[in-house]
Amino acid sequence: MTRENTTPTTRRLRVMQSFGAPRPTTNPYIHMLDESLAKEPGIEHLRFDYKRALLGKYDVLHFHWPETLLGGTTRPKRLVRALLASALLLRLRWGKVTVVRTVHNVELPSGISRWERWFLQGVEDHTSYRIALNQHSASFGQRSCVIPHGHYIDWFAGVPPVEAEDDTLGFVGLIRQYKGVESLIGAFKGTLESLPDTILRICGNPTSELMRQEVESLAREDSRIILDLRYLSEEAFATAIMGMRGVVLPYRFMHNSGAVLAALSLGRPVLVPDNEMNRDLASEVGPGWIHHFSDDLTPGDVIAFREAVSALPVEPPRLGARGWADAGRRHAEAYATASRRRA
Repeated sequence: MTRENTTPTTRRLRVMQSFGAPRPTTNPYIHMLDESLAKEPGIEHLRFDYKRALLGKYDVLHFHWPETLLGGTTRPKRLVRALLASALLLRLRWGKVTVVRTVHNVELPSGISRWERWFLQGVEDHTSYRIALNQHSASFGQRSCVIPHGHYIDWFAGVPPVEAEDDTLGFVGLIRQYKGVESLIGAFKGTLESLPDTILRICGNPTSELMRQEVESLAREDSRIILDLRYLSEEAFATAIMGMRGVVLPYRFMHNSGAVLAALSLGRPVLVPDNEMNRDLASEVGPGWIHHFSDDLTPGDVIAFREAVSALPVEPPRLGARGWADAGRRHAEAYATASRRRA
């Protein structure tokens, strides 16, 4: 009598993300990660919903920006979300779910309530494995790995190409306090004598009315500054970048920036703060693509950048190590490692 092969089939890990179905306004990082994980054969990719998160069966919960589970447009909605988030922490405390977190930001968000801080600290306390986006934030020993932020080449592939305007620099993206748009305007105004014909375009939506008023007031004093202060669709975002000779990102603190990779993916050089992460990225992508400034941005930094980007580099930026298919595979490996170490 012949015995049948009874070798058990390895069960796929059920991995729930902390995001739901991506919407048109969702961060492109989430769109691309969602797509790559859905194609990954080693896991069962689950999008977040509270019914499944609280009552369903899954092995791993992967947080990205956990604060997005909070908030709400009305007080009742905020209360409901607070109760659900509290219940989720209890599930994580008493259940057998492995918690993984991608370190998108190294500090807690500013301006949050005491309860929000408690929730975010609770997520941190339950996290057993971390994914860093660069080696400089991977300070978690054996309980972490590095998976670099993927490129945007495929994401913007359908946007019609636009030639760069010879004498145009710019900033593109949400205008937040820490991004230093005010300092960029101030530094640019100091270049009038050296760059009388250069245009500075500021494109993006301010996150507050006060920020909008401040940017408009500062820019009003220099006719070379052109403002486009609105929400930009992905096509408008890409078109704005391609229309610039170089992109200036005058962040007061830069840990990981999708805007840098977006500009590089669209073939435009960037001026960014001088730090370890950006120096590593400059070595990775090749000469001529990443330029640095130290401390506060100065008129001299802007002038030097304008001169440097008068001609684009001959070789395109090297972004081959940041493909999303590879990112999906590496995430699946990270989930498997995290689950084994928790067992």
